[in-house]
Amino acid sequence: MPYDFDTVTDRSGTFSYKWDIAEGELPMWVADMDFKTAPEIIAAFEERVRHGVFGYNIVPDEWKDAYIGWWRERHGVEYSREQLIFATGVIPILSSCVRKLTTPAENVVVLTPVYNVFFNCIFNNGRNIKKVELDYSCGKYSIDFERLEAALADPQTTLMILSNPHNPAGIIWDKETLARIGELAYDNGVTVISDEIHCDLTDPGYEYIPFASVSEKCRDNCVVCVSPTKAFNLAGLQTAAAIVPNPRLRHKVWRALNTDEAAEPNSFAVQAAIAAFTKGGDWLDALREYLAENKRIAAEFIAENLPAIKPVASNATYLMWLDCSALSDDPSALAEHIRKSTGLFLSDGSIYGGRGCFLRMNIACPRTMLADGLDRLKRALI
Repeated sequence: MPYDFDTVTDRSGTFSYKWDIAEGELPMWVADMDFKTAPEIIAAFEERVRHGVFGYNIVPDEWKDAYIGWWRERHGVEYSREQLIFATGVIPILSSCVRKLTTPAENVVVLTPVYNVFFNCIFNNGRNIKKVELDYSCGKYSIDFERLEAALADPQTTLMILSNPHNPAGIIWDKETLARIGELAYDNGVTVISDEIHCDLTDPGYEYIPFASVSEKCRDNCVVCVSPTKAFNLAGLQTAAAIVPNPRLRHKVWRALNTDEAAEPNSFAVQAAIAAFTKGGDWLDALREYLAENKRIAAEFIAENLPAIKPVASNATYLMWLDCSALSDDPSALAEHIRKSTGLFLSDGSIYGGRGCFLRMNIACPRTMLADGLDRLKRALI
């Protein structure tokens, strides 16, 4: 079945966070796509709406089986029903786990630059952000394991939050890297939360590695955060899952989410996940092809017209991490200049906690919108 990713959908008047902008501006910042979700999911919504009653909801086995089947068939890892816990989002899982699995003033390790909301989940709950900066050389990032080991060995460190695949740099961590992280964390008594929300948005021909699948130490010492929201553009539905293989740790996470009242689905959350994971595969594969071509178009345009900008090599997510160090040493000022001069709204890279001058660009949009954004970027910088 052919799918349409070229039609531009007017999102004004929908209370969209992304599109709450001035007239004439073009938002290519926050990680939400400008495509309608899969028709199979829309059909499930329409059926639910026609029913007309929207009372309290349960989490049925069909929801669990949809996750289990997807991760078995797509990602080669076997989970079980009892290991899955419904949650209203990945961020609620992170915040609840920070509160339950650590105590105030303890350290939570993150590899920077990284998704900025990680910092909020740590700081807002009275814990210390322990940054381990990724090494950056020749357009690629890598982990300095001596620095990571020192951070994990600190007796004050009790938790690590890992972005897998990595946002904003789009890194697919390999098995050896994940195994080393898992072993260091396990040996130092540090629990790992693996945020895998971007896992289905890899380029065609590339596959991410689930943290829990790597080794017994990884599997026995992790909380895995997954959701259909990023891949199927459902962020406003508040639907996610915590997968916790270790039963003792799982009980703590279950208690945390229930104590925080973050474990009850709305009237569409369950149906959306079931439809996505049982009927959305063909749509997702078509989307991945479209996104990969968007990345190619954007990279080629930048190379030809803005050679001072160096996109970081990436095989995951629809976010381009642009090294603008040859243009400026102030990403905030650069992002502000681009927005004021052309209306193009990109993410200021400084909020992700790393060094250098980087901007984050969301290319998950129809080609006409992408062309508009690239033209605005060129006009702003030439």
